[in-house]
Amino acid sequence: MNAYDLSRYLSVRSAYGSSLAPDGTLAFLMDTTGVAQVWTLDDPRGWPEQRTFYDEPVSFVDYSPERAELVFGMDEGGNERMQLYRLDADGRIHDLTARPEAKHRWGGWSPDGARFAFASNRRERAVFDVYVQDRDATGDAADLVWEGDGWLSVGGWSPDGAKLLVSEAHSSFDQDLYVLDLATEALTHLTPHEGRVRYTSASWGPDGEGVYCVTDAESDTLSLARLSLDGDLEIVRSDPEWNIDGVALDRDSARLVYSRNVEGYNDLTVGELTGPTTIEEFPTPDLPGGLAGGVSWGPDAERFAVSVTGRTENTNAFVVETETGESERWTEASTAGIPRETFVEPEVVRFESFDGRSIPALFSLPEGAGDGDTPVVVDIHGGPESQRRPSFSGLTQYFLSRGYAVFEPNVRGSTGYGKAYTHLDDVEKRMDSVRDVRAGVEWLHDHPAVDPDRVVAMGGSYGGFMVLAALTEYPDLWAAGVDVVGIANFVTFLENTGDWRRELREAEYGSLAEDREFLESISPINNVDRIAAPLFVLHGANDPRVPVGEAEQIAERAAEQGVPVEKLVFDDEGHGISKRENRIEAYTAVVDFLDAHV
Repeated sequence: MNAYDLSRYLSVRSAYGSSLAPDGTLAFLMDTTGVAQVWTLDDPRGWPEQRTFYDEPVSFVDYSPERAELVFGMDEGGNERMQLYRLDADGRIHDLTARPEAKHRWGGWSPDGARFAFASNRRERAVFDVYVQDRDATGDAADLVWEGDGWLSVGGWSPDGAKLLVSEAHSSFDQDLYVLDLATEALTHLTPHEGRVRYTSASWGPDGEGVYCVTDAESDTLSLARLSLDGDLEIVRSDPEWNIDGVALDRDSARLVYSRNVEGYNDLTVGELTGPTTIEEFPTPDLPGGLAGGVSWGPDAERFAVSVTGRTENTNAFVVETETGESERWTEASTAGIPRETFVEPEVVRFESFDGRSIPALFSLPEGAGDGDTPVVVDIHGGPESQRRPSFSGLTQYFLSRGYAVFEPNVRGSTGYGKAYTHLDDVEKRMDSVRDVRAGVEWLHDHPAVDPDRVVAMGGSYGGFMVLAALTEYPDLWAAGVDVVGIANFVTFLENTGDWRRELREAEYGSLAEDREFLESISPINNVDRIAAPLFVLHGANDPRVPVGEAEQIAERAAEQGVPVEKLVFDDEGHGISKRENRIEAYTAVVDFLDAHV
């Protein structure tokens, strides 16, 4: 009998998104109150001070490089129209943007902390422009410094504060980098290319004469590279088998941290540039969990803060001494009284799909799994340009504590396994990824612990589409389905998704103008008569990515077919269920549903 109920597992706290102040104070986000708020700490494992007190979750925090003040971002009800605020040392909060109808994407402080940059779709909802604003200006006071015609974001200021690094995303697998000279208003294109090439995690080099990023311009996997301001590309570090996920570079000291993604886990390399493409490496930090990211450099880059997590480690902020690799946990995010030793670590497995391709997955078995009597939750990630990685999940651990196994496939189209793998599900090959799910369930059928009659499909966003597609394509495989903010109809999804997202999504799924017939053919709503398994549909009313109409139409049509359906929509949520009280209500209902049907 499980000693801890679902609310306890969903009350396991997370501390993440750290930023180090000039005086060494650590700011971070923590969800102690039920939603992420800004907290600060002066010493490791000290008593943290809560600095914001909102009902809505805060999305990021970033300290000024010169003052004891920080900027944070927050939207309303999950609508993703983030606004920017400045929190002063005395606790006063200033609304910096005051344009609630527009999205704002933080672009960083200038080196002297006197200004900051951001991208926003204020002028036209479908495109993002670049703005610069004085730190003490509030409301609608920003200067428009570049009018864009696509999805722009700001990658940071040059060391002399004269230029901005600008990224334009054409799709999740295709970006361009530019340098914007603020004095001359000249925009220099660094990455002209043909086809789809990723240029991500870009930041200025220490001399301001180059930019460092990760790219697959010259290989199947992502490499760490340097771009000169003339656009010449040099590879700094690469791995023929695994991606380099990202790089964090301190523009003053030339110190950097980059991570390599190995089967979903990552390892960090810490070092210092001794030349444009040469790195003196420092000792590797000894961090728990297997996943670390979100690096924030402290003064003079003598240390850095990083968020650390793992399937058996809830997320906490650590501070690492750069030259020695010595690390210390700064935050004590609670496990809600659940012993860490009861959490289950997954096994990395691979199964063969319909075309002989090897598909990776994470597989977790509950303690005491019996011979052929273990139900399984097949949990399918969203994206699809994403990867299921072994970060902490209270819901996953709860399922395991209740005797469910959890199977998390990284079907074709997932990131983390090279460029070619990510394109195996593009447009007309979309349903091949659903065939991978079927092959994964067949692998489960051969596992001696698994009950083949009690297999559940669960997923969110694109993973919700995968659930619905799996239920319609292979109805005999499933005991139940749980669709969280999922796509039921690609046509209505693309028609109704946020204007700023449509072009990006069409690059992945196909366009309304050219691929409508195909999109109709693969939409689960048009095959709903094939669903046999009970279905739970969960959504947020304010979802700007996958509008709530997707949930309403699949729930209604499936119920008309006689399928047992439960639908739950939260009026104060967007693309996902973020508030703890809502998560407890939502997943209690899901668990009750599965108990009844599985």
